[in-house]
Amino acid sequence: MLTSLTRVVVILAMVGFAAGCANTIRGVGQDTAQTVDATQQAGRNVARSAQ
Repeated sequence: MLTSLTRVVVILAMVGFAAGCANTIRGVGQDTAQTVDATQQAGRNVARSAQ
């Protein structure tokens, strides 16, 4: 059986892993949003130069 200390360590490790995943997902979301913004700005620039 797992001791109390082992259980606490395992739970803390799982929480840390989940937090790391959440940060990665947030980072990917921010990168995607910045890519969309840059693409929209590039489209506006092309439209302005075509006028």
